[in-house]
Amino acid sequence: MITFTVPENIRAFIRSHPRRCYSAMFAASSQTLQKLARDEKFIGADLAGFFGVLHTWGRTMPYHPHIHYIVPGGAFSRSDGCWHPLRKDFYLPVGVMSKIFKAKFLDEMKKSGLASSICPDVWKQPWVVNCQAVGTGAQSIKYLAPYVFKVALSNNRIVKIENRQVFFKYKKTGSNRWRTKAFEVMEFMRRFLQHVLPTGFMKVRYYGFMSPGSSISMEQVSACISRHAGTEATPAEITIPVHPSPVCSTCGGNLIYYASIIPIGVKSQESG
Repeated sequence: MITFTVPENIRAFIRSHPRRCYSAMFAASSQTLQKLARDEKFIGADLAGFFGVLHTWGRTMPYHPHIHYIVPGGAFSRSDGCWHPLRKDFYLPVGVMSKIFKAKFLDEMKKSGLASSICPDVWKQPWVVNCQAVGTGAQSIKYLAPYVFKVALSNNRIVKIENRQVFFKYKKTGSNRWRTKAFEVMEFMRRFLQHVLPTGFMKVRYYGFMSPGSSISMEQVSACISRHAGTEATPAEITIPVHPSPVCSTCGGNLIYYASIIPIGVKSQESG
């Protein structure tokens, strides 16, 4: 799992321009992964596949926009038709990813005409990219799943509302113990609403061979991985059951489908 994070001193700007900046974060981070995957020093394959989820909140609803990517440990090469694997504990160097991510985000801001509105100090500091091996990725997908459909804070975490204070429970990172925190009503609303995405914005995006528009299907990629691992299996034969033709209950002859008559609901009218 690879996580791209922006510095704290640019977050207020992103919150003021969410649609453009979230799109720029996706573009900059995905292009970073694709660029380095093509590099012969790392993977040397032109079609990496991955999907990302935008996440904007922490446990007490601070504004912390970042993107989590689930990335297979390798990439597909269209030039040789083979799967190019990586070590289990390494994907790409985070230092290099950080520099490219920052540069590409700046390029996106220049295209949008917003670069001059950003504090220049943002470009002088390192941007954080985290990369860690997560095995099959099942646990990471389970971790990200709630962020796809849930909101920053669900109703069952609200303990009470008293004296214009909203009390809610949360857990600190690395702890299973519930704690209680309170915010003044307007501050609570501000924190909650800053995580509402722009209308129609897609917070989950697929790239490379995972993209719906990819010319290489997931089945082809899976077959290449199996061949590389020496575990290619013969596809199981699928038996399609044959249903007998319907017959007339009176004469026993075969029935031929002609049309279906769907009942039309007629709305009753009240008398008087």
